Amino acid sequence: MNDRLKVQHVSRSAAVKETLDYPVIDTDVHVNDFAPAIEDYVQHYGGNKLVDALRKAQGSRFASRGSELDWYQQTPEQRQYNRTLRAPWWARVTRNTYDLATFTLPELLYERQAEQGSDYSILFPNDVLAPLGAGNEFRQPLSRAVNHFHADLYKKYSDRLTPVAGIPLNTPKEGIEELEFAVKTLGLKVINIAGGVRRPIRAIADKYPAAEHPEIAKYASYTDFYGIDSEYDYDPFWAKVVELGVPIATHYGSQGWTGRQSISNYMNNHIGHFADGSQAFAKALFFGGVTKRFPKLRVALLEGGADWGSHVFTHLIDRWEKRNKNAVQNYNPANADLELLEDLFKQYGGDFLKGRTLDRSTLLRDSVGISALPHSRDPDESEIDDFALAGIESVEDIKARWVDSFYFGSEADDRTVAAAFNERVNPLNTKINAIWSSDVGHWDVPDLTEPLAESWDLVEQGVISAADFKSLVFTNPYRLYTEANPNFFAGTEVERKLKSKTVQP
Repeated sequence: MNDRLKVQHVSRSAAVKETLDYPVIDTDVHVNDFAPAIEDYVQHYGGNKLVDALRKAQGSRFASRGSELDWYQQTPEQRQYNRTLRAPWWARVTRNTYDLATFTLPELLYERQAEQGSDYSILFPNDVLAPLGAGNEFRQPLSRAVNHFHADLYKKYSDRLTPVAGIPLNTPKEGIEELEFAVKTLGLKVINIAGGVRRPIRAIADKYPAAEHPEIAKYASYTDFYGIDSEYDYDPFWAKVVELGVPIATHYGSQGWTGRQSISNYMNNHIGHFADGSQAFAKALFFGGVTKRFPKLRVALLEGGADWGSHVFTHLIDRWEKRNKNAVQNYNPANADLELLEDLFKQYGGDFLKGRTLDRSTLLRDSVGISALPHSRDPDESEIDDFALAGIESVEDIKARWVDSFYFGSEADDRTVAAAFNERVNPLNTKINAIWSSDVGHWDVPDLTEPLAESWDLVEQGVISAADFKSLVFTNPYRLYTEANPNFFAGTEVERKLKSKTVQP
C-alpha cells in the first residue's frame, strides 16, 4: 500500500477548533463529480441523448459568443476579432493531490472534517448547475438526474454533509416542479440557483429570429433577476420555498458583464464579480418587494464577501433619505420658483441674456438641465417612488428587508469581513449577517485544513473580535438555516454538539 494513502495531519484549524465551545458550520464547500458515476444517473433519466446534453452543457459555461472555437483554440487575432472572454483556467488545486481526491471522494471528505475544523458542511458540487446550460428539452430531466445522484451519493454522510439541489428558474413553473422533487422526493435541504437568467430582448428577437440570426441572438439579451421587471411572476416560487422551509443559496457571478470582458486576463474579469452579480440579484428582490412579501425567505449570497452587503445597506438608507416619496419633491421641476429664478438671472446673468428674450419655462429648462424630464404630464406616484414595491416607510424597514433576509458568504482570509461587524459605521448600529464560507475545492484555497485557522488569524490580528468569529462560523449560519427550517440540523453533528454543551446559538 502506498504510504501516502494515510496522511496524518495535525492542522492549525483542528487546534483552533479544540478551543471552541460551539459547533462550526461551513456554508460553502465545493466538491467534484466522478464523471462515469454521474453519467450513469443521467443515462437512466434520458439515455445517451441526455448524457450528450450534459457534456455539452459542461463545456458551454464560458463559450465564445462569436466563434465555435474556444479561447485556447483561437489565435490572439481571433480573440480580438470575436471578443472572446478569458474564462477561468486552472481552477482546481492539483499539486495538493490529497485534497484533489478529497473533493471527489465523499468518504474521504467525511473522514477529514476534523482536520478541516468543521462540524457540518453545505456542499456545492461543481456540476450542480450545469443543466442550466442545456436547452429547454433537457434542462429539467438533467436537473433531476444530477440532484438524484448527489442525494444518493451523500445520504450516508448526512450527519455532517449535505449537498445542495440545483434548481432551474427559466420559469416559475419549472422552478416549483424541481424544487418539490428535490425536497419532497430526494430529501435535499438547501437549493442553489443562478441569480438571473438571460432572456432575449423581444423587440430585437421579433425582428431577427434566433433561428435565422443566431449570431445576433447571442448578444441581444438582457438578464432577468426575477425580483423586478420580470416577464414572469415568481411569487409562487418564493412562496413554495418558504412553505417547504428551504434556504436559497447562489454563487452568482458577473464575468462577461461590462467592465469584466477582458479577452486576455482572467483576474481582471474575476475580482469582485461575485459581489456584483449577487448585488444585482439581491437588489432586485429588495426593490421588487420580494423580501417584503416573503419576510421568512432566507438567501445566502456566496463568494462575494460580506462587505458589499454592508455598503449596499448603507447606500439604500442614504438614497431613501434623499429620494423617498416625500423627499424626492425637492427635485420636482414644478416646485421651482420661476419668478425668483427670473429675478436672479436679471441681477446676475446679464452676460447670458444679451440679445435674448427671457422666457420663464425656457429659462428653467436651459439653466438647470432638466430637459430630459417629461413636460406632457405629471408622473404618478408609482413613477417617483423607487421604494414603493419594497414598502419602505422608515430606515427600520430597510433593515428588515435587507439585513434580515440576506446572508453574505465570506471566505476565510477575507479581511473585509470586518465591515459586516462594524456597528459604528453601519446604520442603526447594525451587524450584517456574514457567514463562514471556506470555498475549499477552488483555487483560492490550496489547503482545505487552513481556512478556519485563517479566520481565527483575523481575531488575533484585531480585525474582528472573538464574538464576531463565533457569529461568523456558528451563530449566523445556524440562524440562516434554522430560520428557514427549525429542524434543519435534526440528527446532525451540530445538534449533537449543542445538546452536549450549554451553548446558545
